[in-house]
Amino acid sequence: MPDSKKFFENLSGAGKSIGVLTSGGDAQGMNAAVRAVVRMGIYVGAKVYFIHEGYQGMVDGGDNIKEATWESVSSMLQLGGTVIGSARCKEFRTHDGRLRAALNLVQLGITNLCVIGGDGSLTGANLFREEWSGLLEELVQSGKELRLVIETHSVLHIVGMVGSIDNDFCGTDMTIGTDSALHRIIEVVDAIMTTAQSHQRTFVLEVMGRHCGYLALVSALACGADWVLIPEMPPEDGWEEQMCQKLSENRADKKRLNIIIVAEGALDSHNRSITTDYVKDLVVRCLGFDTRVTILGHVQRGGTPSAFDRILASRMGVEAVLALLEASPDTPACVVSLRGNQAIRLPLMECVQMTQEVQKAMDEKNFEEAVKLRGRSFENNLNTYKLLSYRKPDSEVPKSPYNVAVLNVGAPAAGMNAAVRSAVRVGITEGHTMFAVHDGFEGFSKGQITEIKWGDVGGWTGQGGSLLGTKRTLPAKHLNKIAEQIRIHNIGALLVIGGFEAYLGLLELLAARSKHPELCVPMVMVPSTVSNNIPGSDLSIGADTALNAITNTCDRIKQSASGTKRRVFIIETMGGYCGYLATVGALAAGADAAYIYEEPFSIRDLQTNVEHLTEKMKTSIQRGLVLRNENSNENFTTDFIYQLYTEEGKGVFDCRKNVLGHMQQGGAPSPFDRNFGTKIAAKAMQWISKKLKEFYIEGRVFANTEDSACLLGMRRRALVFQPVTQLKEETDFEHRIPKEQWWLKLRPLMKILAKYKTSYDVSDSGQLEHVAVILLPALTAAI
Repeated sequence: MPDSKKFFENLSGAGKSIGVLTSGGDAQGMNAAVRAVVRMGIYVGAKVYFIHEGYQGMVDGGDNIKEATWESVSSMLQLGGTVIGSARCKEFRTHDGRLRAALNLVQLGITNLCVIGGDGSLTGANLFREEWSGLLEELVQSGKELRLVIETHSVLHIVGMVGSIDNDFCGTDMTIGTDSALHRIIEVVDAIMTTAQSHQRTFVLEVMGRHCGYLALVSALACGADWVLIPEMPPEDGWEEQMCQKLSENRADKKRLNIIIVAEGALDSHNRSITTDYVKDLVVRCLGFDTRVTILGHVQRGGTPSAFDRILASRMGVEAVLALLEASPDTPACVVSLRGNQAIRLPLMECVQMTQEVQKAMDEKNFEEAVKLRGRSFENNLNTYKLLSYRKPDSEVPKSPYNVAVLNVGAPAAGMNAAVRSAVRVGITEGHTMFAVHDGFEGFSKGQITEIKWGDVGGWTGQGGSLLGTKRTLPAKHLNKIAEQIRIHNIGALLVIGGFEAYLGLLELLAARSKHPELCVPMVMVPSTVSNNIPGSDLSIGADTALNAITNTCDRIKQSASGTKRRVFIIETMGGYCGYLATVGALAAGADAAYIYEEPFSIRDLQTNVEHLTEKMKTSIQRGLVLRNENSNENFTTDFIYQLYTEEGKGVFDCRKNVLGHMQQGGAPSPFDRNFGTKIAAKAMQWISKKLKEFYIEGRVFANTEDSACLLGMRRRALVFQPVTQLKEETDFEHRIPKEQWWLKLRPLMKILAKYKTSYDVSDSGQLEHVAVILLPALTAAI
């Protein structure tokens, strides 16, 4: 192993005790974080204690603080809320309450705390840490027989994880629970849309967010709402007339429904609250539309956590334990955050202060500053919503001589339609004439090309599959006809939304430029495939929806075994040769093993897994889950593994198998895929506009440089345009996967949480960063 790598095996938890508590409002995914802390803590040899009922349980002590076991966190991954309870605690705010809490902890030797909660809970934890040595001194002076204990426990280490559906904490792209809350909102909006369309209704929805409009803004973006009202953007005077005019115009365009989303903390420019009833009465009075109000309330906090939240919370929980193991007496209390694809640590009080700065800016009506302090992600959401929701009058739209074509290539993926809608509307806003190409490159060659207008893509964000039609056909055999169609329609740029075939297609078009000058136009590809196997991008549109389909199915399959003793399920996932869905799905579903092509396995590995499951069946956890990527091994097929497990498990457990198949490609897109598709396509269209001007020479577009054919991908913390020719070196063309894949680093986490001994490279973590620096390059694609 290279010396530059750092492995956590060198960090021992022997002799250490960790307490884990959830505090403040509950959020889906908290249980996944608790599970990860418990299992990682036990794995490194520490004792881990549940602190039930948050700070109240810490103050009350007794049965509220119990040692956790490996089995005690089984079956909690898929549960919403928090199994260990949460409570508001006035006593912990008093010195006497904190003194009692310190006594309860030190008696059990707990000097490491994982606190999962909002900024109030984390601020309280930091104060407790600062007072710790003084509190212990008081306990000694009051006659407690603790002198020896106190000398060895003189420092309290705190690591926080933010659990809040509002996503109102600075320093992290997403807080635990936000994505799941968006799932609840979007499920309701999708359901409401069907009834609203039937009756030509207007719906006014109130979503949570007393001080932060994130949920309202992102759900408005994800469902293409007509209007959104959030605390960070109080509408100008006269907004009522503007809103009614827009609703009226939409109805005139044959749109049968209107959706208005209101954050519960929405205010006007005079600091007056904007309520759903006020909005409803306004629409009825001014327009006479049949209008209904729906207040989502605590539905948003409830339900099972999304795949995103389970993975986020699991990664954060493991990182929190590592942070506690590495902490020195001088280490400040820190918060574990996720930035792009990296788990990072930030000083807790820096994050709290930045979060308080947002509120201060809003109190002072400095809303532009508040939006900036919320981070680049929030700002991008807001700008994208403004761009897509309001159609400028023709007099304000710049006149552009360019025609731009949009097509889908490869297998359908949820979120493709959101990307097409975004591209079309941004293109029209920039003054271009937009063309839709139906049925991919095959349709292109046949001239299946039509102009597509603003209203044509209304309501597309929530539609699964590909409304333009998509085929796997590559362009090489049709180059003459495609070049002819580009000439006939005077197409000046191409936006290709798709999977590996789209990438190969772009390379083929690029290679043919010397023979076909018509192909010398700017081209950009946006990755969209459930397999997530495109070089140059850590994430693809559609993969999150597929992961949720896998996770939901695994939950149901596991539940089906609840009345049956000792059963193992073998589940086959899609992905071609790419093991992303199997690996990340296994982490989200709490699987025991995941077989993938990228990590070769032998019959001995299969045997080890069977023996591991046999041992597991002797505990109170009497079911197993094994995922297998469809092309992981040509000989060890799903049937072979099923038969092997059945034979070897005779008398101990029985087996069942499921091939998930094309259900992973179907369904309504997840909020993440809707927003990722929307924002990445908008950015791609802005790049096209820039390149069209750059390459417009003597009355025509002529682009034949490497950087005029790019892939727009998410890399670590940013969206990056990369020439497709440069990505060839990074590609395993035979197996249609990138040569290096970031998510392979998640495999050890899956194994640790399933009780396997493994190596885990922690070179990326351990660095304490600073919030002010982090906010600048914040991940633009995060939702």
